[in-house]
Amino acid sequence: MHARRRLIAGAAAAALTATVARALFAAPAERVIRVTAHRFLFEPNELTLTKGVPVAIELTSTDVMMGFSVPDFDVRSDIVPGQVTRLRFTPDKTGNFVFLCDVFCGSGHSGMSGVMRVIA
Repeated sequence: MHARRRLIAGAAAAALTATVARALFAAPAERVIRVTAHRFLFEPNELTLTKGVPVAIELTSTDVMMGFSVPDFDVRSDIVPGQVTRLRFTPDKTGNFVFLCDVFCGSGHSGMSGVMRVIA
């Protein structure tokens, strides 16, 4: 009877250890941020991300073809009107980084940018 109790207690302890290990070592959940591009601005034009936390930026355009580029992270995507584009990456450094439209979208294109703040 004592051996059986020890066996059950050992199995319960192993299951608890496995559950705790999965929780501690699981990758952080992906954060979804919606960004809408209009001539000649992004809404929002300031994004705050956390280093090491995966992000999916959902990009939409209300009018013309545009681009979304974050040169410091070497990520970019086209933004097609009427479609949602998901740009996924994990920030690996902290600081303030510029994102910009890299597809000519008209006379105000050169000022179409924003700031991505990555915190620890």
